Amino acid sequence: MLFPTETLTRAVVDSQAEFPDTPLRIAVEGLGAVIDSVLGRHCSFGIRGPLAIGHPELASEALLDIRYVMVASSRHPLAAHRGAISTKELARHVQFVLSDRSRMTEGRDFRVFSEKTWRLSDLGVKHAFLRAGLGWGGMPFDFVEADLANGALVQLDLAEMIVGSETAMSAVYRKDSPPGPAGRWLIERLSRIDEKDCD
Repeated sequence: MLFPTETLTRAVVDSQAEFPDTPLRIAVEGLGAVIDSVLGRHCSFGIRGPLAIGHPELASEALLDIRYVMVASSRHPLAAHRGAISTKELARHVQFVLSDRSRMTEGRDFRVFSEKTWRLSDLGVKHAFLRAGLGWGGMPFDFVEADLANGALVQLDLAEMIVGSETAMSAVYRKDSPPGPAGRWLIERLSRIDEKDCD
């Protein structure tokens, strides 16, 4: 899940204080699978990153921007590279790429710079593989902050990085069945939450 877990947890704690009898069901999906879940009415709203996919049945509301960094294990050959790393050099190494369980983004790649890719559908597995030095890839900063601080992972400087280091997150829901009071409250809380609220 790209959205910061601590931020979501803080908002859920607050929502349970407001709506103690409202049960939650949270599914972790990525890319187009978030949209599919909402369109299929499997959830009242989803949280997604900035996919260039619009749908006339969906409404979207901005939440927050997260920091996204390219990283590798301190034992990986790219960690020893001095200066910006060229695409030619990146192509020599396996890049871990989050795969979409839906067909929404079929045939499209996002932030892919290497010709050698391993497709993973779980961010936790991607994180474990990165720490094991099996390849390199992008991760939400909050997910790898401790690893960067203790030196288990290092941030990579990509010479031809054509995407920003900030990823805009938004809530998305069907226009014909917007979230109820508890869902609406949670979306508003997530859009107002500040990083220091999670300390």
